[in-house]
Amino acid sequence: MAYEQQPWIPLTGLGQAVASGEIKSIDEVLESGKPIREPQIVDAFLPDLEDEVIDISMVQRMTDSGRRVKFRAVVIVGNHNGYIGFGQGKDAQVGNAIRKAIDDAKTNVIKVRRGCGSWECGCNTRHSIPMQVKGKAGSVRVTLMPAPQGIGLVTGEVGKKVLDLAGVKDVWAFSSGNTRTTINYAKATFYALKATNMIRSGGAE
Repeated sequence: MAYEQQPWIPLTGLGQAVASGEIKSIDEVLESGKPIREPQIVDAFLPDLEDEVIDISMVQRMTDSGRRVKFRAVVIVGNHNGYIGFGQGKDAQVGNAIRKAIDDAKTNVIKVRRGCGSWECGCNTRHSIPMQVKGKAGSVRVTLMPAPQGIGLVTGEVGKKVLDLAGVKDVWAFSSGNTRTTINYAKATFYALKATNMIRSGGAE
C-alpha cells in the first residue's frame, strides 16, 4: 500500500532504543516483552512485509447529528518467513481504514516457530510447524497439525493466506464453529500460530 511516509520521530522508549541501534533485531524487540506502539519499529527490521486485506465492511452508527458511516478493514501482514501480524482499522475513508489496519497489524507482529513435527516426514526443515496448536476467536476454533512435505496447506482460502504469509508451507487444519466468519477464522488461525511460541525445542525456529 503506497502512501507518503513521514520521517519517524520515536515517541516510546522501545522506539528510541531501536532508532539508536541499542536493539538490533525484531527478535530482541519481541523478547523484550514490551508492547510495540509504533509500526516503524517493525518497518526497521522487517522492510519486506507484505499486506493482505482480509475483509472490508461498512459500520454504521447513529449519533445526534445523524447516521455516521465508517469502514472497517481487517489486514494481515507477513514476510513469508516466520513473522506475521493481524490488525484492524476504522475510518470514514476505505484507504485510511486499510492504512490504520496495516499499522495495527505491524504492532501485533509475532514470530511463528516453524519446524517438521510430522512423524511421516522427519526432514528437520522448517516447512511446517513443530507440534499441534490451537487457536480460538469467537465461535471459531482452529487446530493446526504438522504435515509432511508436499501436502501443502490443507485449509480454507482465508487460512491459506494467513499461513502463507507466515511462511508455513505444509499443514493440516481442522476448524469448527461459524467458519464463514472470515475475521474470526483468520484471527483463530493467527492465534494458533502464536501458540507455536509455547515450545522452544525440538528443532523449531
